Amino acid sequence: MNKCYENYILVDVGANLTNKKFGRDLESVISRAKDAGVQKVIVSSSSLKGSKEALRLSRIYPGTLYATAGVHPHDAKSWTEGTLEELRDIAEGCECVAVGECGLDYNKNFTPPDVQREVFRKQVELACQLRKPLIVHEKDAHDDLVIILEEYQGRLPPVVLHSYTGNGTQAEKYLQMGLYLGITGFICKDNSENGIQALLEERRMPLEQLLVQTDSPFMYPNARASKLPLRVKEALTERSLAFLQRYCTFQRNEPCSLPAIVEMIAALLQKSPEDVALATAFNALKVFGLS
Repeated sequence: MNKCYENYILVDVGANLTNKKFGRDLESVISRAKDAGVQKVIVSSSSLKGSKEALRLSRIYPGTLYATAGVHPHDAKSWTEGTLEELRDIAEGCECVAVGECGLDYNKNFTPPDVQREVFRKQVELACQLRKPLIVHEKDAHDDLVIILEEYQGRLPPVVLHSYTGNGTQAEKYLQMGLYLGITGFICKDNSENGIQALLEERRMPLEQLLVQTDSPFMYPNARASKLPLRVKEALTERSLAFLQRYCTFQRNEPCSLPAIVEMIAALLQKSPEDVALATAFNALKVFGLS
């Protein structure tokens, strides 16, 4: 068995456990995660309703699940006069460890960009007031996101780029700003010249600003059919592959896949999985104030 499963706490900093795909067997999902070494999971929220559900789950599984409270840019059009105070009530709970997932998404524009920016600013301000970390979603909106975050320079709490899918140049800007990047199973396919694989292989991402997450049930780490370098595939242990094959399908990813992501990162960085597990867990504990 890989030592990182035995000796270290792995922390999934973003899993959508309020998704209906987990409605019938969440207890088993959490059990499998713990079997894989994932002892703590931050439950991502993307709406007011989802934030309330995440808080409920965190109270059912104290010390294992933690909530976030936020409105995703896709759902920003639903923002009303009372949304901010309802969100504040949830975010003030001790089980809620972050504001978000919020941000900007110009790829689909389910909400008009001007409304997205307004709603995002309100949530950034909330995070600043509560001094709780901010979890940010960004898709095809790098420049505007940087502009807004820089407006709050000097006041910002820790900021995490949720499920990072941008390029290496954009990542370097975020890292220079002191942000943390959440890496998911997207690492399997982003082998572009300036993608996540290159960012790691070229040592352009410091471990001190790296977090790992599954974004389950999405972002399945398809290690078998991925475009990962051969040496990375070979570095994946039988145990992590067994969890992927047994429990994770293309229809539903689970937090138990996190060890495979850790091992992929380790292979690209040419570090041990133990080092990556320890560093990312420490970052998560520090950023979110987990015990």
